[in-house]
Amino acid sequence: MSGKRSETENIVRCNWVGQHEDYKAYHDDEWGRPVTGDSSLFERICLEGFQAGLSWLTILRKRESFRSAFETFEPSRVAEFDQKKVESLMNNVQIVRNRAKILSTVNNAQCALKMIDEYGSLANFLWSFEPSSKSYKNVNSVPSQTDDSRKLSYELKKKGWSFVGPTTIYAFMQAVGMVNDHVTSCWVFEDVEKERRKLSRPI
Repeated sequence: MSGKRSETENIVRCNWVGQHEDYKAYHDDEWGRPVTGDSSLFERICLEGFQAGLSWLTILRKRESFRSAFETFEPSRVAEFDQKKVESLMNNVQIVRNRAKILSTVNNAQCALKMIDEYGSLANFLWSFEPSSKSYKNVNSVPSQTDDSRKLSYELKKKGWSFVGPTTIYAFMQAVGMVNDHVTSCWVFEDVEKERRKLSRPI
């Protein structure tokens, strides 16, 4: 099945969206649209890590709480979180209280700062792994990981990051518009293509 037509809106979306209004809004307004700001990229990669083993809808519905808890995912702020802050996050029922993932987020922020010093921005490094363009008619043809996501995962791990396996990284690449994995029949596909064509790459 290539896409799913909304019964009330008479438009076709990727068929993984379902009927949740917040999921529809995320699909329509965010997923696959290019993101180039360092804090936004850091947020997306961290939330994909928190999502591991859970549904994305769970993370989406906690996103504002995550943003509040993690200082809007500004790497310079998160990098300074100490043990007391970690314990307060473990007591925050509004987020996913997984100690390993929380500690990973702090560690990854520290790694991100080093990369910003080295490459000028986090975006410069991450977008250098942008794959060549592909498109899919059927959602079942969309991969869960690729050679490019494996390369980026490997390089991030070399630089000390954690919770950045190749499947997590491909989900990140999809979310921030490094690829356009909306199926071609989805109404958002052409919108995203236009944004990608106009995009001034960070690198």
